[in-house]
Amino acid sequence: MSTETNKVNPLLCDIETGMCEIGSDTTDNTTKNTQQSTAKRVKLVYYTDPICSSCWGIEPQLRKLKLEYGDAIDIDYRMGGLLPDWSYNSGGIGKPSDVATHWDEVSAYYDMPIDGDLWLEDPLDSSYPPSIAFKAAQMQDEEKAVLFMREMREMVFLNKKNIAKWEHIATAAQNVGLDADQLKSDFENDAKKRFEEDLQLGRTLGVRGFPTIFFFDENGTKETVHGSKPYAFYEMAILKLKPNAVKKEYRKDWETLFAKYPSLTAKEFSELSGNPRVESEKMLNELSNKAILDKVTTKNGSMWKILKS
Repeated sequence: MSTETNKVNPLLCDIETGMCEIGSDTTDNTTKNTQQSTAKRVKLVYYTDPICSSCWGIEPQLRKLKLEYGDAIDIDYRMGGLLPDWSYNSGGIGKPSDVATHWDEVSAYYDMPIDGDLWLEDPLDSSYPPSIAFKAAQMQDEEKAVLFMREMREMVFLNKKNIAKWEHIATAAQNVGLDADQLKSDFENDAKKRFEEDLQLGRTLGVRGFPTIFFFDENGTKETVHGSKPYAFYEMAILKLKPNAVKKEYRKDWETLFAKYPSLTAKEFSELSGNPRVESEKMLNELSNKAILDKVTTKNGSMWKILKS
């Protein structure tokens, strides 16, 4: 959250905790929480960053949570500012190329495709530009903003695109139906203030890394899940605050899942369909062989996308 040098390097995600940490927070967090749900739903305040590999790692759990508890929750996406710049050297990472091998390791651990060669070929100077762009997208359309975040993550983790560059941000915006010109205007104006407000709220809440999800009920009672955790942790947090929340049944066939989420990794498809991981990848490969799905392959795994007619 701060541009000061941290003992913990934010780009060195701890596989054991499932978190990209940003160092100790010295803020006094004893004040009463002002965050709460405005309805009889659970409010999730999700602190993330476009280039956080552990946040990419929880996409399967988060997508399932929306399918099963979408009627009981509201998700408020907040940006945490993972990489202000390269004015530090900690945790064995002092330059972009140091991140490449780490991302490859994280990819294997989370079973989500990530190509660390981005940091060798076209590294980012900062994660602030795509974070501010996301705030600008929220000003246009909350739902499209979430699609925009997914699009940017696919660009950076699979396609090795430097999403700090405006050309890639604009392409991602256009791909999800946002007005790129309006996005640029908001990016250069009010979105920066909104990003700073996210950073300030994060300090108040005591965010120390990503992903961090705070769960609030209408009384402001809070549950917190730090880092990438199995699905049950997120479900349990909801049920602690709303014991009568109904788990929604949904169809798990590939047609329904790809209609909801046009791109899925094998890990995501397995999580959502309930099919074993190996069987899931076999099924997706069969669909791509039949030219029903498009397979995007990286050196560390694949993602499948529904072909547009």
